[in-house]
Amino acid sequence: MMCYSDFPFPDDYPNFMHNTRILQYLRLYIQKFDLMKYIQLKTDVCSVVRREDFSSTGQWDVTTKDSEGNTKTSIFDAIMVCTGHHCYPHMPLDSFPGIEKFKGQYSHSKSYRDPQNFEGKRVVVIGVGNTGGDLAVDISRTAKQVFLSTRSGIWVFSRLATEGYPVDMMLHNRYACLMGSIFPASLVSSYYERTLNNRFNHANYGLQANHRALVRQPMVSDELPSRIISGAIQVKPNVKHFTETSAVFVDGSVEDIDSILFATGYSVAYPFLEEAVTEVRATHVSLYKHVFPPQLEQPTLAIIGLIDPLVAIMPISEMQSRWATRVFKGLAKLPPAKDMLAEITNREEKILDRSGGSQKRTLKVDYIPYMDAMAEQIGAKLDLKHLFLADPRLAFQIFFGPCSPYQFRLMGPGRWDGARQAILTQWDRAMKPTKTRILAGSQEDATLSMLLKAMALLVVICAVFLFL
Repeated sequence: MMCYSDFPFPDDYPNFMHNTRILQYLRLYIQKFDLMKYIQLKTDVCSVVRREDFSSTGQWDVTTKDSEGNTKTSIFDAIMVCTGHHCYPHMPLDSFPGIEKFKGQYSHSKSYRDPQNFEGKRVVVIGVGNTGGDLAVDISRTAKQVFLSTRSGIWVFSRLATEGYPVDMMLHNRYACLMGSIFPASLVSSYYERTLNNRFNHANYGLQANHRALVRQPMVSDELPSRIISGAIQVKPNVKHFTETSAVFVDGSVEDIDSILFATGYSVAYPFLEEAVTEVRATHVSLYKHVFPPQLEQPTLAIIGLIDPLVAIMPISEMQSRWATRVFKGLAKLPPAKDMLAEITNREEKILDRSGGSQKRTLKVDYIPYMDAMAEQIGAKLDLKHLFLADPRLAFQIFFGPCSPYQFRLMGPGRWDGARQAILTQWDRAMKPTKTRILAGSQEDATLSMLLKAMALLVVICAVFLFL
């Protein structure tokens, strides 16, 4: 689900990979498409500035510094800023009185490398997102005690869904997206909350969230509940203040601690860009469809990966890049600035409405609608009605199966001949790495059960299409 759309992961890779596998995959991708000759390593970008004749040329002066400290300025016709939003650690020290008196060590999760550094220590992890949960679990194997501090709680998904299939492959499909748009959000949230609490009751484990499921980013963790029930991790409320040797929590409890790890996210910043070029704040992103600054005279700057989806960022960033390069080449056009600004305002109003007034979801995008919108911009959006008639087997997989990146290589610019086969074999390839012990008579086409479910629900599609 996180591969590039024309380059599947090797079928012996596990679904949830170690970072070394991701790096290996990127190297394989570079080798496959002979990209290394375009990549300049060990180079810092110091500044990206519009040239004096920008209004007519759209060109930029880019000043860089190499590893030896030498600087140079080059002219570029277009810029893609692909630094994402996990670059600049956010350390809200002002929110924790007494931190300056604390005699132990404290750091941001970005600097975390090895749980052995916390061996025998009492550690408080502040922040309960995916990073905070993963670090708490990892550290709890060597630490004396881990405290996981949260203000708002969180909903925890397992990596495994029905029959042990990867949860992202089971949840992110067009059928579920359609049902989510038909039924009220409160009903959909209730369904997920009931399902998640059936696995373990979040209130009993101190993780009960003060928001509905899917309103904010959930955590994906199989191990956190087991580490809590075994006592290795204790979930605590927010820290009220620190003393020289302890943390005092808002419920009045006090715990002696040796180390503090802030899993408090990142600040979005582009220090190499002019402030007037793009406006990005914690509660406002002035980018058309999260990519283009609307106020530029020439559309030659694209911000890539400034999004916070429930799925992997890589396929979405790739789709943004496909759109951006077509805009740069004049093959796709942006609407007038006033229309782009109106779209930005409308988007942020919807986010505030859906999140109950919370402004923490500024970067949120809904994966399938957003990818379809990008695909429409470049002429690669699927016509599912036609596909159900022309290739029903493929259409079933596309509608009921995972919305994998290959769907966006079936037609249009950049069409990949291998996309259909990649879609039809994705279930088998997903489970191949787990089948290291094959039992006699257990062979099964992993796609069969999905197709049978699809056929049973075909009446739903027909009914929906009748009213479209």
